Amino acid sequence: MVHSPEEFGRGLDHLASAEPSFAAVLERLGRPGPRVHPRGAAALMRTIVGQQVSVAAADSMWGKLTAAYGDPPDLERLLSATDEELRALGQSRQKAGYLRSLAALTHSGELDLDALPVEDEEAIAHLTRVKGIGRWSAEIYLLFAEGRGDVFPAGDLAVQIELGRLLGTDERPSEKWLRERAAEWSPYRGVAAVLAWHSYNTKVL
Repeated sequence: MVHSPEEFGRGLDHLASAEPSFAAVLERLGRPGPRVHPRGAAALMRTIVGQQVSVAAADSMWGKLTAAYGDPPDLERLLSATDEELRALGQSRQKAGYLRSLAALTHSGELDLDALPVEDEEAIAHLTRVKGIGRWSAEIYLLFAEGRGDVFPAGDLAVQIELGRLLGTDERPSEKWLRERAAEWSPYRGVAAVLAWHSYNTKVL
């Protein structure tokens, strides 16, 4: 688990030893800290709300949802919410269905976010049974909410762009290529993703 600064730091040291370009990022930009999200259905709901919209729009929509249904949102109330009620809060009809699906699976106990499978691929398969939760969303949840430091969201556009640049590829690498290339970074592939975001989002004057 890489929620602790100490373990996250060990991951950064491992990556710096494995890739000179990673060491250069740490030298140039400093060391990022771990990103921690709370465990639970609300984290997955926020992922659904934020799909295909800007960060500002996602924040606004999430604020409206929590104002209406509580923070974290009340699952029983969400189960009975109509499309019209959720659309009034900025949710599309599709996202309304996704939110109710997640609420139903969590409320029934079929999806127990406190007892996900220990093996990462099994946990991803478990999470992606929820409508609206794809592999990327599941990997983000496991990395940030559970602190699983070897979960690697190789399908993330920013991760692909920045790791491609750091590794000197001529084009943005494919998800398949990046997963194969990242094998030697285990057990800290998720930390490599955080380092990529750190580099991608930091403007150097």
